[in-house]
Amino acid sequence: MRVHNLLRDTMPPMLLLASRIRWLVLAALPGALLAADLQIEHVTIVSPERGIPMRDALVRVHDGRIVDIRRAMNATARSRRDAIVIDGSGLYLIPGLIDSHVHLGDIPGMTPEQEAQHPDIATAARDQIPRSYLLYGFTTLIDLISTPQGMARWKSHGVAPDAYFCGGAALMDGYSMNYAPKPQRYQGWPYMLIEPGTQAPDGIDPALHTPQAVVSRMKSDGAICVKTFFERGFGGVRNLPVPKLETIREVVKAAHAAGMPVLMHANSDEAQRFGLDAGVDIMAHGLWNLYQEHSTTSEVTPGMKKILDEELARNVGLQPTMQVLYGLRDVVGPSFLSDPRLPRVLPSSLIDWYRSAEGQWFHVAVSEGMKLPVDASASQLEHAANEAFGSGIERGNHGTAYFVARHGRILFGTDTPSAPTYANPPGLNAWLEMQRLVDAGETPAQIFKSATLTNAQALKLDRDIGTVQVGKRANLLLLQQDPTQTIDAYAGIAKVILNGRVLDSSELAANAAH
Repeated sequence: MRVHNLLRDTMPPMLLLASRIRWLVLAALPGALLAADLQIEHVTIVSPERGIPMRDALVRVHDGRIVDIRRAMNATARSRRDAIVIDGSGLYLIPGLIDSHVHLGDIPGMTPEQEAQHPDIATAARDQIPRSYLLYGFTTLIDLISTPQGMARWKSHGVAPDAYFCGGAALMDGYSMNYAPKPQRYQGWPYMLIEPGTQAPDGIDPALHTPQAVVSRMKSDGAICVKTFFERGFGGVRNLPVPKLETIREVVKAAHAAGMPVLMHANSDEAQRFGLDAGVDIMAHGLWNLYQEHSTTSEVTPGMKKILDEELARNVGLQPTMQVLYGLRDVVGPSFLSDPRLPRVLPSSLIDWYRSAEGQWFHVAVSEGMKLPVDASASQLEHAANEAFGSGIERGNHGTAYFVARHGRILFGTDTPSAPTYANPPGLNAWLEMQRLVDAGETPAQIFKSATLTNAQALKLDRDIGTVQVGKRANLLLLQQDPTQTIDAYAGIAKVILNGRVLDSSELAANAAH
């Protein structure tokens, strides 16, 4: 690909020299070009609102926004003198991808205490995580449980995908705030719900934790959505409190009045039935568990069909998040840390730590929960992991396939990281999720739309992102293949354009020579 100054052949000598000096300064910056005016020529635009690609197109970007799209052969006007020009011949220009379900406050596989004990490893990890999302084309992320403080920390990175957040409206002492010790857990969940008749913790006013109050606070804090939960627990914990139906109905009513969609953590038939009755907009997981129907089959049961059919009829969004169960399975199995793709998305110091006795803590915890012997062989671990998670994986696959075949509203989301597992690495986890979705019958074109326009519309961001159109933010990807034909296109990203700033994908990898 060539990058040159648009007016290099017509500039006076002194201006040409100044331009070359400026170009050398830009080129010296590691991994990026500053956001100057940008012109992409002779490119093929693939955008989800278009019926067919637009070939031999010219796209101009100014101040981080797309200001012009036209046929290159018909273009006569020229960009500003300091514009960067990219020859897009043979390349495909698409909107940047959106992962609508991530958790940006966590380093996969590391507890806060371990992070404090290993500050150098943690710093290297936090510096790389934003780049790893960009490496796989994700220019926008939605953190489903965050706060303004969490967003400020994320945005402090020099190069990072745009991020938005949902407020986490967890029931007091319910999932997933139950994992934090008391009383600290109450400080970490500013939007928790306290139902009438429940004793509030010392120093906390229950009037500030009604559905109306927490939604109002989320909105004023800048949240774009609400995340709720219905989870009785799993593993050794199965008696967690769950919210009353009228509580979540009030959350939904308040959220919709504020223009905010409501997502629900719901991975069982009971939870998704509850979500439908409450009127939530998006189920934040696939249908993996059958508690009400008491079925062990991995096929789509009559009970599953009834729930999925109602979601289809109501146009409820579904985030299959299929990699969640793989992230648990693979932390038990012995081979994940040997994946040759890991050094591209994780610092070597973090991978080495994962291999240490301390870094294997979650592997040990899950293995003990499965009652595996400490000295289990590699083949025993592999077999046990497949046995433990195989039926849930298959049920999620069949449920997703049923939804996809009937043109349900799939939202691309990964739940990265879904647990303190190192088997949900940022960026790569999304690439693996795409492969699971293909296995479930989603076409590359459907995946492309679900990770761009459908996500943007569901989160009410489509005025700014999700398509390649004049007026939209210049969050764009240049690919070597058409992503509507193959998901392999995302393995060949030539350039990432973030708010008009050009990033070379080869410079985003953790093992790149910076």
